Amino acid sequence: MQNITVLSGGFGGATFLRGLRHALSSGSLSQVDQDATVTVVSNTADDLWIHGLKVCPDLDTVMYTLGDGLDTERGWGRRDETWSIKDELAAYGVDKTWFGLGDRDIATHLVRTQMLEAGYSLSEVTEALCQRWQPGVRLLPMTDDRVETHIAIADAESPSGRKVVHFQEYWVRLRAQVPAEAVVVVGLDESKPAPGVVEAITGADLVILPPSNPVVSVGTILGVPGIREALVATSAPVVGLSPIVGDTHVRGMAHQLLDSIGVEVSAGGVGLHYGARSAGGVLDGWLVDERDASHLPALAAAGIKAVAVPLMMTSPEATAEMAAAAVALVS
Repeated sequence: MQNITVLSGGFGGATFLRGLRHALSSGSLSQVDQDATVTVVSNTADDLWIHGLKVCPDLDTVMYTLGDGLDTERGWGRRDETWSIKDELAAYGVDKTWFGLGDRDIATHLVRTQMLEAGYSLSEVTEALCQRWQPGVRLLPMTDDRVETHIAIADAESPSGRKVVHFQEYWVRLRAQVPAEAVVVVGLDESKPAPGVVEAITGADLVILPPSNPVVSVGTILGVPGIREALVATSAPVVGLSPIVGDTHVRGMAHQLLDSIGVEVSAGGVGLHYGARSAGGVLDGWLVDERDASHLPALAAAGIKAVAVPLMMTSPEATAEMAAAAVALVS
């Protein structure tokens, strides 16, 4: 295998990619060239404009993680960050200081915003930013078009009984502690894949869906018209790793959002939600954690080749073993 394409969200996808890169450099992936090209198609539906700046959380998390600049304790933003600008905004009484932009992180958003306003596409901007960070992968946004995820929540003061908030407000300010009633992705149906995305899927030797959120990370990537079709059409095997371990998410809010779309919160439920390619879905193989082995018969009955292995990304070495199991499953 010479070309691997990964459809990634933020922290979970970036952590998997770090392990995949470790597996490649150590030569532990059978049937995969150590110099294989890895293309990452990143979710951009979490993006937002705030304080006049274009912020792309998942793109930046992948870039910072693989470029050794991520604050690993928080799981986002820059390491050794300071917060002078955030404190000054709060002193002025500026709204939305709940979304903390660190002083070092703001430089990335300033460069991105200036380039976008000068007429460059998000793909071109991302390529330019990666020149500094050298992530060791080709990083592509899922689309150059503006797509934003919103979450409907209950609101007693609204005539409809609900209101819609941006995904980042739901996640950062509300900490996903309010039940999500619906997920609304604005602009998704009208978007088109960014340059190179479809070709990265149809020309791959292997496509991987890492343990990212199946609703607002991988789910929104699959929602871009043309991307799901490319996954169905590619000659490469498509293998995924469950983000649900022991019937709950490891990190994030997959539990709340799966409930909102009526999908069972389980490793088997997510695998069946993605579906088998033989039946119009997107998966050939699916890895579940050892504690979720009871879901294997249902997955097999649905036409998805599945196996139970340890799925906790506790170290690059442990994650490399997960990557090796994914390759072995569909080789």
